[in-house]
Amino acid sequence: MEVRHLADGALLAGYPDLPEAAANQAARALAAELSREGPGWLLDAIPAARTLLVIFDPDRLGHSEVEERLLRASINPSPAPPRTIHLPTCYGGEAGPDLHEIAKAAGLAASDLVRLHRSAEHRVAFLGFAPGFAYMRGAPRELSVPRRATPRVRVPARSVAVADGYTGIYPEESPGGWHLIGRVAATLFDPAATPPSLLLPGDRAVFDPIEPAELAAFESTCESERVAAPPVEPILRVEKPGAFTVVQGGPRHGLGALGVGAGGAMDLASLAVANGLAGNSPFAGALEAAIAGPDLLLLADTTLAVTGALAETRLDGKLVAGPGPHVGKRGARLGVGPIRGGLRAYLAFAGGLALSAPGTRSRPLRSGDLAGLAQEPAPRPFAAPRRIRVPREGAIELRALPGPQWDFFTSEGRETFFSAPFRATPQSDRRGLRLDGPRIDLSRPSDIPPEGTAPGSVQVPGAGLPIVLGPDRPVTGGYAKIATIVSADLPLLAQARPGTMIRFSPATLEQALAARRDAT
Repeated sequence: MEVRHLADGALLAGYPDLPEAAANQAARALAAELSREGPGWLLDAIPAARTLLVIFDPDRLGHSEVEERLLRASINPSPAPPRTIHLPTCYGGEAGPDLHEIAKAAGLAASDLVRLHRSAEHRVAFLGFAPGFAYMRGAPRELSVPRRATPRVRVPARSVAVADGYTGIYPEESPGGWHLIGRVAATLFDPAATPPSLLLPGDRAVFDPIEPAELAAFESTCESERVAAPPVEPILRVEKPGAFTVVQGGPRHGLGALGVGAGGAMDLASLAVANGLAGNSPFAGALEAAIAGPDLLLLADTTLAVTGALAETRLDGKLVAGPGPHVGKRGARLGVGPIRGGLRAYLAFAGGLALSAPGTRSRPLRSGDLAGLAQEPAPRPFAAPRRIRVPREGAIELRALPGPQWDFFTSEGRETFFSAPFRATPQSDRRGLRLDGPRIDLSRPSDIPPEGTAPGSVQVPGAGLPIVLGPDRPVTGGYAKIATIVSADLPLLAQARPGTMIRFSPATLEQALAARRDAT
């Protein structure tokens, strides 16, 4: 086993001397053993093609102790009995826009490529990237194509995709760098189901062709069923949602092996301070507003607080001074104006807001939406950050450790990363901060066997432009990662507006741990 320390609270265990199938089995078995033990220091264990990403609380157990614990682990693989899952699939056309291009490159008709794909033996190796996203081995050689040099910003839900010898299905709409060959008429992830993922490691998947009309009928039914249940105890109604307002709490770890990311607020420090002022635990649910905040109608008396970047806040038209706490009466109107300095502000309410189920991405609020009080207390945090850091002007400097694929980059590329300025682009979101600037030179293709992504991972696709992954990042990814941001600097990602200058500076693990202590 080879262990790499990515940043404070994250390490990557790999099996470079084993064949991929054996390495994957070892990673899955070690993840299962850690999950069964449930040690207090463990936050998540995410197996992938050849590696196991371990996210942990370094205040409970140090890096060297976690490494020692992994090295002495006894692995006894006990795979579950395999199942056969049939997947109705519409190939090509609007559902699979890359099918004809791949077929042309392979010198085949699209119909022949479909026949090869559906007749292959597809086996689920592991779950990752997104809730219910299954990495399936068995794609025919003609479909073993590299990832796209630049990932798509939007891939439709249930798209069947191929890359690097794998087949995968995007359970929900998301960015993605694989090639799209079809779409399935099936729900890949249901938080209310047991298990929530349709596909599990070891399963055999069979792709059964259907016509576009059958897919359209399924998607129409799915759309009509998307009716959110009203909250049990509503505390506010959205009059105007603002530019991008979502309900967020602290990260919720423990489901990474099912492809469910921890998520949580982008600026945990601002969330913790707002909740503290409102009388809540640091990681209770609150509103995260970007660019311009919402107009709200309060449906109950409450205490509230506003932190993060500067935002003009008014109660019934009267300006409120400072972050709070402020008292809002039932029937009062709360308005949050344009956000200045940074990008995001946080609004916390006494009792905390109800969060969506794990594995369900929080959608932006819309006019008429109701938000309710939490029915359960928020989990206590691990080293909740307290010191708010909002950039006022100039560049944001992010301290970073060399990443797990540091040797994939030329010496010039490494120097560029740690010396050149980059700019945040408008395509940035909670999934990742997409940067523009000088290309970072690779010494080999960026594609890697999929592996877990630590908080603050900086991946560099083939086009050479870095993406700093945020809280809604893919759980696993297949692009080379040049660095990992120290945890103390992650809140700064939340406040980077489009056009903000970003610089990276080198750090050591010892410096990352010291910065973590200073931030809490």
